[in-house]
Amino acid sequence: MGNPPLFSASGAFWKVLCLVLLQKFSYNLVTTNDRKVCPYMKKFFASTLLCATLLLGPGAQAAAPILVDGVPLEQNAFAQLYHSTTYVSLRAMVEALYPDASVAWVDNQAQATDAVLSLSAQPGALYIEANQRAFFVQHGVLLDQGCTLVPVRALAAALGAQVDWDPVTGVVSVHSDAAQQPQSSYDSEILYWLSRVISAESQGEPLLGKIAVGNVVLNRVASGEFPGTVYGVIFDERWGGQFECVRNLTIYQEPTAESILAAKLVMEGADVAGDALYFLAPALTNNHWIMENRPYAMTIGAHWFYR
Repeated sequence: MGNPPLFSASGAFWKVLCLVLLQKFSYNLVTTNDRKVCPYMKKFFASTLLCATLLLGPGAQAAAPILVDGVPLEQNAFAQLYHSTTYVSLRAMVEALYPDASVAWVDNQAQATDAVLSLSAQPGALYIEANQRAFFVQHGVLLDQGCTLVPVRALAAALGAQVDWDPVTGVVSVHSDAAQQPQSSYDSEILYWLSRVISAESQGEPLLGKIAVGNVVLNRVASGEFPGTVYGVIFDERWGGQFECVRNLTIYQEPTAESILAAKLVMEGADVAGDALYFLAPALTNNHWIMENRPYAMTIGAHWFYR
């Protein structure tokens, strides 16, 4: 759970170089008159990015510093870019926004708790959870030299904060003002039926496959070609019914825990199926109308998805 060491024994030269750069531009930043602050601020951030690149080592990408309510994030001065996504230390963000929170490593996952927060993030997982809500992490939670890293937008949302990005400096700013505590606020009826159709139609599918099935249901709700509610889409009787789980009554079975999780992620905006409106498992059906009449989109697990 600790943050990764910034310097190795063999990196003394880079450490000295970084300190010199930071000292130079920090001095200019605080000693110039007001008319020159902006140019020096840009130089300061440029030098910071250079230092970050050196500190993170070969193969890593550096991003601009992250500010929390205008203050550079402690213990994680330099964010990491992974698949063009800014990742940040979970511990550093939690401690900046929730100073009284306890952050610990429990059961192979990072956990942050205080009187109003219960957050968990497991390295490799495609989500984090906070106060019974679930937030999608497309490329997974990372673990780097003992430091749990999470995309800054997902983590900020889980912590009830807001994020802005400055396209000029590249600086990411996290704001806690007017932030709301992350509380479970899912529509109970939508969650009830969405989790059940995901569970019944996605037995044995990975989490991404379950999310994709949920995406199809909500895409149909929004399309105008199908009923305008989740319940209506699931129980649409046209063409003999839309879902096998309605015909064989497995729609009424209790959903699996992962299916409930997938439904929450979909309701939070997780999207892996794009604009797909149909799916099927070719190996499990003799009805290939969809394959013959709709544009192919993707395959996830055993399901083929179509627009």
